[in-house]
Amino acid sequence: MIAFLVLLLPAGVLGVSLWFLVEDMLIIDVPPAISHRVMFRILYLAFNQIVKWGLILEKLRICSMPRLIQFLHDLLPKMNDPKMMVTNMRFGTIQVRLYQPKGTSSGLRRGIIFYHGGGTIIGSLDFYHNICNFLAQKTNSVLLSVGYRKLPDYHYPVGASDCLHATIHFLKTLDIYGVDPSRIVVSGDSIGASAAALISQALVGRTDIPKLRAQILIYPALQGINLQLPSYQQNKNVPFLTRDFMIMCFCRYFTIDPSWKDALLTGAYIPANMWEKCKKCLSADNLPERFRTKDYKLEFPAPFNEAAYLETRHVFEVENAPLIADDQIVAQLPGALIVTCEWDILRDDGLLYKKRLEDQGVPVTWYHAEDGFHGCMLFFYRFISFPCTLNIVNAIVNFLKEI
Repeated sequence: MIAFLVLLLPAGVLGVSLWFLVEDMLIIDVPPAISHRVMFRILYLAFNQIVKWGLILEKLRICSMPRLIQFLHDLLPKMNDPKMMVTNMRFGTIQVRLYQPKGTSSGLRRGIIFYHGGGTIIGSLDFYHNICNFLAQKTNSVLLSVGYRKLPDYHYPVGASDCLHATIHFLKTLDIYGVDPSRIVVSGDSIGASAAALISQALVGRTDIPKLRAQILIYPALQGINLQLPSYQQNKNVPFLTRDFMIMCFCRYFTIDPSWKDALLTGAYIPANMWEKCKKCLSADNLPERFRTKDYKLEFPAPFNEAAYLETRHVFEVENAPLIADDQIVAQLPGALIVTCEWDILRDDGLLYKKRLEDQGVPVTWYHAEDGFHGCMLFFYRFISFPCTLNIVNAIVNFLKEI
């Protein structure tokens, strides 16, 4: 009997894995513009297998899904560059990693603060080590990577608070690291870009710390209010951030019951008076013409559901939606590099923020990857990379060298 069960277990695992594989292949959308489509598909199918098995292990109370993903992605190889000195530190309870070029410098170096993405489920100092090391080395900068606390142990607002506190601490101690206080850049991808935007806004008017020189927002997540923008519809099944995975990350971070998914997607939780205030920032009418798809549905928001609003109202706080910040705050922000990807569910967040900044006179450099997809910055490895990844990294390096 025991021998039978031992044989049955791997057969069951294989059967469930095949079921997941077939299901994903039927649902996901791989646009023809994406390069290396076979590798892209294989990587996503492997990733989604991990997510789904993580959810099963979570239900069995063996291991949480975020912890499984974090354990596995931290096993990926990390580059060791003899030209760089890498130091792991703590700012109180916050883990950080400092990247410093070993060579001598004729003056103080540029400072870069980097907040990684991953929806507070994926991402870590190790997972983003290669890209941070490369940016610091190629631009001869001191880079601080912030390892903010995240799921499964920490929820809103811990991650954003960690990023802000680590930034302020670093800005107050720049002399220790040989950093030029007039050349500080905050940067990040996805939810890390949200942190960079939030921090840029939170530090407006502060006179006790150096003023930020620039912000780099890589496919930023800047609001969770209008989830029916064209890119949210067009790219809902495009990896690596599908709509289902986005909503799962969103609900877990904000501790929103998943049963409110439909209310979030349709805007049923948005009071009419609040939508009137937000509409000027979040309407698809503000997008460039070529990003408004023919099939875009205009039925938004749905009839108001007060119960849904009471469960989700913290989504409207400006620290969770930098896109709706007051004009007088936006007007005082540092110049920005905004990176958007054509095949990204969050593409329109970046486009709307670009318009908001430009409308208030803030200089914006825009790089749009026509073959790009959400999460492409994660694939910065010798044998696993995409043309859009390298092009985005080069755009970032060129922008930094001008500062």
